[in-house]
Amino acid sequence: QVQLVESGGGLVQAGGSLRPSCAASGRSFSRYAMGWFREAPGKEREFEAHISWSGGGTYYADSVKGRFTISRDNAKNTMYLQMNSLRPEDTAVYYCAVHETRVGSSVYYAAFYAYWGQGTQVTVSS
Repeated sequence: QVQLVESGGGLVQAGGSLRPSCAASGRSFSRYAMGWFREAPGKEREFEAHISWSGGGTYYADSVKGRFTISRDNAKNTMYLQMNSLRPEDTAVYYCAVHETRVGSSVYYAAFYAYWGQGTQVTVSS
């Protein structure tokens, strides 16, 4: 089992940057593909980025492609989301989770992820 703790959110002006982190407990972190999602008030949790267990493969939502970069440091059991050129519409609670890579699984849907963290709030002011 893996426990995930997000941190590094905050309040930033439009155009600014933040780098939330996702720290994992346990020795199996390097075996798991991981993802970042966000949930804004009144909206469903939506996919932002995915990274393979090695860090060699990544996927992004169209809305963040070119602005956000997902990365991981398996030696530190930590995943990151570098967020640049932030916009007010990026305001949300950001969550990390383990991707369950089974037959039929998709990287884009929350139903295929487990061991969610508690989230970290990101607020972008205009």
